[in-house]
Amino acid sequence: MAKKQEKAKKTKKKGRTLSEPLRGAVIGYGGAFNMGRAHCQWMEATGRMKAVAVCDVDEARLKVAQEELPGIATYTDAAEMLARDDIDLVTVILPHNLHASVAIQCAEAGKHVIVEKPMCLTVEEATAMIHAAQRAGVMLSVFHNRRWDGDFMALREIVQKGLLGQIFHVEMYGGGYGHPGTWWRSDKAISGGAFYDWGAHFLDWLLNLMPGKVSGVTGFFHKLKWWDVTNEDNVEAAIRFEDGAVAYVQMGHLARLGKPRWKLLGTDGAVVDEGGHFRVVTEVAGYPAELRVPYQESTWNAYYVNIAEHLLDGAELVVKPEQARRVIALIEAAEKSSASGVTQPVPYE
Repeated sequence: MAKKQEKAKKTKKKGRTLSEPLRGAVIGYGGAFNMGRAHCQWMEATGRMKAVAVCDVDEARLKVAQEELPGIATYTDAAEMLARDDIDLVTVILPHNLHASVAIQCAEAGKHVIVEKPMCLTVEEATAMIHAAQRAGVMLSVFHNRRWDGDFMALREIVQKGLLGQIFHVEMYGGGYGHPGTWWRSDKAISGGAFYDWGAHFLDWLLNLMPGKVSGVTGFFHKLKWWDVTNEDNVEAAIRFEDGAVAYVQMGHLARLGKPRWKLLGTDGAVVDEGGHFRVVTEVAGYPAELRVPYQESTWNAYYVNIAEHLLDGAELVVKPEQARRVIALIEAAEKSSASGVTQPVPYE
């Protein structure tokens, strides 16, 4: 089996000749959630990729990488690692404010690039990343792996089967009550703000359910309690689509009482998340009907399977950089709206 995986399958993609297995590397092996190890394992689990290198400025973390990934090459200098001709793909797992510059550096070194979510902090940065990848003839994608969450896949199937009819109202909620923490994810200059963490997943979900163009975003950002950190305590956005549908998204740390993650209303039905399953109220053949639809099984590794199929077989890339830029555009517009008190348009290139 190993010999089969190591076979010299040559594929021309994006101007580079690739061999199977693809040789991957990660930049950033921090201890939080151990995402460096997770990405390397997801690469290997495809059977068509091999994790060969890790880069981190913290030598202690590189020792951990060597223990967790025997035989892995380690670097403290990204440029040194990127100089290797045998690395095909690099995944960037760094604080949000570094995503754009490092992704561009990887693209300019001729490497295909995956960036952890969120893509970056601004639409300007996202556009610069896309253009850098286009100039270099390499792939750029963002790790929106939550498209393969079991709850979202079940909800998407409900929508696609037409049980709700035309959707005109969406509510999305994520949060609770408690101090947001004191590390870099709570530092607005580094993280971008409270919308850039789970909010990036929520907005990517929304845009996959409702891909139509957005006509305006109204934002409401609050800083009321946790003064020792710089991220907002609560962020909300009302997103209006050109067809008149509206979505309300809320994330934060000031809600002692929450609400379901999902509630959708359509012309023919409605759905609400009840934890572990969705309650769907609709009609079948003209008769009122109520359904209990369980979550599907999450399949996060499908993201890397698609990357391998895209680079080696020419399959369509599922998470396109232009899609990830739309997420950043919504967040940026929401913050501008909150500061100005005026609904903001959403720029698309």
